[in-house]
Amino acid sequence: MWTVLRDFNGHDHWHPAVGESEIENARPSVMVGCVRRFKLKDGSELREQLLALSDEDWTFSYCLLDTPVPLFNYVAHVQLKPVTDGDRTFWHWHSNFTTPPGQEQELQTMVGEQIYGEGFTAIKRLVEHA
Repeated sequence: MWTVLRDFNGHDHWHPAVGESEIENARPSVMVGCVRRFKLKDGSELREQLLALSDEDWTFSYCLLDTPVPLFNYVAHVQLKPVTDGDRTFWHWHSNFTTPPGQEQELQTMVGEQIYGEGFTAIKRLVEHA
């Protein structure tokens, strides 16, 4: 699972909402500081920057630079940990962000269910079929 997730430009291959993605300035997709520009299947365009990546700890962090959704100061962290009971992995994906007043719950639900939830489901299917 780590080999799939660590590719900062690979989410268009597994996340159902992502249509196409590219790294700006032809940088490697695992280079801290690289920026991915991608389109969602609904046509929305976003830009995110890789802030940290550790193969040793199976972690990476990124932030939103441009998005049509009002998520401000968005920083996300992903960490994988082996589960000692069986051949499984625990995937922790969380973020911190602010929203316009009154949109907190709506946007928290959107991030949790449409972004993270659908991503978890897609990776689980991918790993099970590998």
